[in-house]
Amino acid sequence: MAKGEGGEQYSKASLLNKPVSSDGLTRSKKREPGNRLSVCNKICYAIGGAPYQITGCALGFFLQIYLLDVAQLDPFYASIILFGGRAWDAVTDPTVGFLVSRSPWTRFGRMLPWIVLSTPLAVISYFLIWFVPPFEDGKIIWYLIFYCIFQTLQTCFHVPYSALTMFISSEQKERDSATAYRMTVEVLGTVIGTAIQGQIVGMANAPCLPGPGDIAGNLSNSSLSAGLNASGSVISLDDTKTAYMIASGVICIIYVLCAIVLFLGVRERKESCRPKSQPIGFFQGIKLVMGHGPYAKLVMVFLFTSLGFMLLEGNFALFCSSTLGFRNDFQNILLVIMLSATLAIPFWQWFLTRFGKKTAVCTGSLSVVPFMILVVCVKSNLIVTYIVSFAAGVGVAAAFLLPWSMLPDVVDDFQVQNPGATGHEALFYSFYVFFTKFASGVSLGISTLSLDFAGYISRGCSQPEEVDMTLKVLVSAAPVALILIGLIILYSYPITEERRQGNRKLLQELRDSEADSETDSTELANMI
Repeated sequence: MAKGEGGEQYSKASLLNKPVSSDGLTRSKKREPGNRLSVCNKICYAIGGAPYQITGCALGFFLQIYLLDVAQLDPFYASIILFGGRAWDAVTDPTVGFLVSRSPWTRFGRMLPWIVLSTPLAVISYFLIWFVPPFEDGKIIWYLIFYCIFQTLQTCFHVPYSALTMFISSEQKERDSATAYRMTVEVLGTVIGTAIQGQIVGMANAPCLPGPGDIAGNLSNSSLSAGLNASGSVISLDDTKTAYMIASGVICIIYVLCAIVLFLGVRERKESCRPKSQPIGFFQGIKLVMGHGPYAKLVMVFLFTSLGFMLLEGNFALFCSSTLGFRNDFQNILLVIMLSATLAIPFWQWFLTRFGKKTAVCTGSLSVVPFMILVVCVKSNLIVTYIVSFAAGVGVAAAFLLPWSMLPDVVDDFQVQNPGATGHEALFYSFYVFFTKFASGVSLGISTLSLDFAGYISRGCSQPEEVDMTLKVLVSAAPVALILIGLIILYSYPITEERRQGNRKLLQELRDSEADSETDSTELANMI
């Protein structure tokens, strides 16, 4: 198959050589309203993305501190759970994507049955992650098993949901609009996840255990003194365990409700996707999608930037409670970040429309860097931390919205250059999610293991200097470096606004000509 510029010219020629009748243009205009999505359709579609973000945010922000301070696991074992669960999750993504791409079309569509059938078991396994079993020896096995089960079932939900973007409409403008709705709701989902988990758990925060150094310096350290007084004997560790279970139960109910709304409010349009080509093997599918240059570069950009933001997300709660000393306020700081990100989504949607997606990704990612540096340089001040967190949320919003809005462009570009290869949308989305979760697993595993080497004290009111320095690196220096690497790769990303618009026109002409051919065949059959 021809590659590069020559391959693009060949494919464009093959698309344009399709005959388009004059009355076909009329039929195209008549079909156009059918491809438009109502506001209700877009909202229902967007609500389906909330469960992934709500549970992901709760796990990302709180699972590490839960395993260390509530389940009281050794940091080394906690790192095994966090990395092992995410690594397994990453492996399941391309596997599920492969299975989804080969699944038959049903009366409910091809993606929606996966979403509905995976939901009940997913919420059960999620609830059991936040339950502390009444035994000590098998705790690591308990958490690892249910973490892996939940990640697998959530993959069966999220990969089809992500690929559903290509099936709700054939109009790129409608898909982009639906993606904006989705990203707004998903960022709102992170607010909900942070609020539910943080506020419920914050009311029953596990008491810290002062060491000899804490008691000796208690009179001279007012913040530490306040922290010790706040963790009185009224709140026990059992109260904290119960709070985590209540929070997980509320999230499970929201998960089920969102799945129901998605199923009832969204209809897959079979005509929105071209007919599938012959089924291909798993490894052949990997070679096919990863061999597309723009997709490979976008995945690498997403890998490095996601790894940076995942490091910040996974360690920021510990950084606020241990290094900054805001043990009773860290959940509110996280909530401020997510609220700011939600409010900034409309701005970034306007920005990418005005200046292009590539420019928006670069600007959005760079905007958060100064605040990552500032948060570790200023002295422990709660007001300053709130201000910095609110400003950083604007950049976090860009990290949520922009990569996902660029993926449909890559899929369209692939279809232009490979007219005969169709029906592989789920593979593109599954590998995209794979690298996100791979980044999350690596970040959580390495960071928790680093805390073990630094000498982290479980439930300690204060930590050794080595732990404080490690946390500063994990929430500032390392994420900044990874984001910059991702942006360097982004510089060579080849899909410009002109190329994107050209692909859209070519694919629309292809769909029109295919629809005209089907109509002519039907009329001929009726005449016969």
